Amino acid sequence: MSLYRLTLASENAVMVYFEQKMAADIAGLVQQAMPLIRQALGQHLVELLPSYASVLVVFNPFSCDHFAVNALLNKALAALSPNTSASGRRIELPVYYSEQSGPDLALIAKTKQLTIDEVIKLHQQQLYRVYAIGFAPGFAYLGEVAEQLAMPRLASPRAKVPRGAVAIADRQTAVYPAVSPGGWNIIGLCPTPMFQPDNDPAMPVAVGDEVQFVAISKAEFLQLGGEL
Repeated sequence: MSLYRLTLASENAVMVYFEQKMAADIAGLVQQAMPLIRQALGQHLVELLPSYASVLVVFNPFSCDHFAVNALLNKALAALSPNTSASGRRIELPVYYSEQSGPDLALIAKTKQLTIDEVIKLHQQQLYRVYAIGFAPGFAYLGEVAEQLAMPRLASPRAKVPRGAVAIADRQTAVYPAVSPGGWNIIGLCPTPMFQPDNDPAMPVAVGDEVQFVAISKAEFLQLGGEL
């Protein structure tokens, strides 16, 4: 059984699909595929966009066509191994957890019959894989949250979520990179900028990295540039 399938995405793009689930082994295949595709397509490649279980391959239609790209992809992806666990860097992100910075902390604690301290501890205990970047530049989808903390999105999304808000939705967690509307449950604030377009790299995390959240005090949060 093939580990992937190719589908036409547009006149100059092909989608590489893996098994459609959020899991570390599938994320590992996505991460394995990226350098293989880059090497295979070379100058024909315009952009690669990885997600939970797929990679969008955008190519230059003036130098290549779908038939050639599919042939190159099939040859390159034959090297994929389901038994290889690809991993990226381990990144620590500081978080000021409190009812002041996390307006939904008390709601989660009450819903899950936990104390606020237990919610904070559980959120820090996990190592989260960066499964995808999306919604907004710098918005990294991290999984998976401990089952005890899984929460549905808010029934009425907030019109304005602050930059740096650390939030939970279902089995995912994320840091809002900029002020925006949002319906995730906010449990704290992170002072680390998640998207700086003038920097290289523009983000502190990439798909395949692992993230661990570390609690800091209000004073440390403000010292690191956080805003309340």
